[in-house]
Amino acid sequence: MEWLITLIGLVVLALPVMLVIALVLIFGLRQRVSRLEGKVAALESSVPADTVAAASMAVQEYGDEPYDAVFANGYDNEDQQQKDAMESSHSIAEARMDAAAERDDYPEMEPVASVPPPLPGSFSSDRGHRRVQPGKSGVERAPSEFLERLSRSVKGWFTEGNIPVKIGVLVLFAGVAALLKYVSDQGWLTVPIELRLTGVAAAALGALLFAWRKREHHHLFALSIQGGAIGVLLLTVFAAFSRYSLLPVSAAFGLSVALIAGAGILAVLQNARVLAVFAILAGFLAPIWLSTGSGNHVALFSYYAILNVAILGIAWWRSWRGLNLLGFGFTFGIGTIWGMSDYRVEKFASTEPFLLLFFAFYLLIPILYARKRVGSQRDVIDGSLVFGTPLIAFLLQAGLLEFERLPLAFCALGLGGLYLGLAAVFLRRENFVSLGQAYAVLAIGFATLAVPLALSAQNTACIFAVEGAALIWVGLRQRRLLPQIGGVGLQLMAAIAFGYALADSHGYADTIFANASFMSALLIALAGLASAWCYRNAKITFLSVLFYLWGISWWCGNALHEIHVFIPEVNRADAALVIFAVTGWLAAEVHRRRGAMALGMTTLLAFVAAGPLLLEQSRVHDYPFAGYGLIAWCIYAVLGIRSLLCLRDSDHRLAGYVQFVWWSVWALALSMLSEWLGRRFDLDQGWSTVAIILPWLSLWVSSRYRWRWIAAPLGERFDSFRSAFQGTIFAVLSIWWLYALFQPGGSAPLPWVPLLNPMELTQLAILLLA
Repeated sequence: MEWLITLIGLVVLALPVMLVIALVLIFGLRQRVSRLEGKVAALESSVPADTVAAASMAVQEYGDEPYDAVFANGYDNEDQQQKDAMESSHSIAEARMDAAAERDDYPEMEPVASVPPPLPGSFSSDRGHRRVQPGKSGVERAPSEFLERLSRSVKGWFTEGNIPVKIGVLVLFAGVAALLKYVSDQGWLTVPIELRLTGVAAAALGALLFAWRKREHHHLFALSIQGGAIGVLLLTVFAAFSRYSLLPVSAAFGLSVALIAGAGILAVLQNARVLAVFAILAGFLAPIWLSTGSGNHVALFSYYAILNVAILGIAWWRSWRGLNLLGFGFTFGIGTIWGMSDYRVEKFASTEPFLLLFFAFYLLIPILYARKRVGSQRDVIDGSLVFGTPLIAFLLQAGLLEFERLPLAFCALGLGGLYLGLAAVFLRRENFVSLGQAYAVLAIGFATLAVPLALSAQNTACIFAVEGAALIWVGLRQRRLLPQIGGVGLQLMAAIAFGYALADSHGYADTIFANASFMSALLIALAGLASAWCYRNAKITFLSVLFYLWGISWWCGNALHEIHVFIPEVNRADAALVIFAVTGWLAAEVHRRRGAMALGMTTLLAFVAAGPLLLEQSRVHDYPFAGYGLIAWCIYAVLGIRSLLCLRDSDHRLAGYVQFVWWSVWALALSMLSEWLGRRFDLDQGWSTVAIILPWLSLWVSSRYRWRWIAAPLGERFDSFRSAFQGTIFAVLSIWWLYALFQPGGSAPLPWVPLLNPMELTQLAILLLA
């Protein structure tokens, strides 16, 4: 007990300092009351005397009741003149209550739904009446606001109300203990310890009765004495049980429960939040200080269940958020400590029902808290319990199940269904929209959590991607940022899950396209494209383009991965040509309906990609149309013409660039084919050189004399590109002309004749065309 003696000594030494602080605070309090009284006087001088009298009578008669409750209790039936007087003088009533009450546990000054504006030139006190901005809910408060409110509450407790009484109660326990010890040490008391404890208990009961009789005239003083008296009684029971072994554990526990229940009843009857907090705090600590070390968790959790029933009952009548948080913290905190130290698998059947029961308690308490809010603040939620309860309960459930994936997946799915049902109920109620939105977020979160617990990484990627796109759609429709952020996060998580699954599977699959990896990546691509579509409809261009690039990258990368895994190397370029042709055609089809520039760019890049693929085909097959290349180029031709027809009605110049690239690719393909034919028939080097340029020369002649052939299918839309088209082709001809100057130009099997050989004749033709 040395620590107790040391603590008592410190308290005794601190008493002079506390008294000095108390005197300073009392002086400041008097100044504050004086200022408030001056404001009341200013208000009274600015309104008629009969109005002041009506307000004073209302304050005396209805005291603690909110303004709306005054009308509900009988003013509805008064004549309109008295009602108007009541409305106009409400600000005076507020100021008078501030000046007259100045007590710690004044009945909760919840913001009143609608307070009449003050009279011109009058003062309107906002103490205890924090207005809530329309459209903002409690779930959107800044985190620093909670700390500020906590700091103000602690500071207010020490600077407002009857400070000497508060300080006296703080040292009451230590003072009583020090006095009894001192008297005992001096040998002044020779009576048995039973009589000593009985005398202390009798004195505490007398103080409790005295405080109850003073509750109406000295409210704060009475509450302080009541709390101190109940505390002394609890300490007496504890001493009789633990120190002197005068009470069995059942009797000590029963007396403690009775005292705690009595304190709770007194708190509700007197609207005393501090007394209720004291009672619940003592109730949760009672099993700890009365513990015998038996480790009976069923008895412990049954007792805590009774305490939580009391908290639930208080929540039905009073919106005391601090009391709710206290019960939540002790219930789940002590439960977590017990689980970490004593839980075993064989205790699951006796522990699981209590976890479900405590979860049900703290699922209902935030609903009761929201129901008790007044007027415009009824759309305020207790975010700590709304979000903390399911998260803590789920973690504890995971511990009880030893983190088995499939049972946890069903638990998460069940929680998602429960919160989805609650969201459907409360979103339809005008004053509970914020609560419904919070439940909707929890429903989505737990449904999302169930996916990776139940399914493989590939399936997880599929569902995350689709769910992310759906969240973005919902967020845009509701004009809310949080669902959109969640949608983006889910799609990123889908990509991570896909990468994990791909690395784990080492790319093994049976059939091209008809495999889980391809389908997962395809859904990620489609989700990104769908998100781009949503943002484009919302006219958010940057995010629309960003998601389009994300989706089209997954589309192309997924297809090329399948080609790399399943197609032999000699045919990969042919398959890639088909993939790019299909991609360009699909983009053109959508562009025809939506007219997005990004879609036209996709078609353009798909046509440009055919150039490098030509080189790859020639490297593998010697010419582009060998093997499956002919089929691939036929598909490219058909889809290319259809793509150009889709782009024909576009107002953007991209259509002209696409057709420009289209003719250039075909000229390059025919050049490679001609060069291969020259080598195929063992023609000399001059013939092969001429074969390379003949398709380009033919294209230039056609553009000069048969432009309508070249302009099709765009037609007149391509006319503006005529000069650039001819200039580009002639630049290619010029480069070839310079290249041919340094070539021998053999004409075998024909004899070589100066100026009349194939290569020099072609050079002369280019000069004539120039």
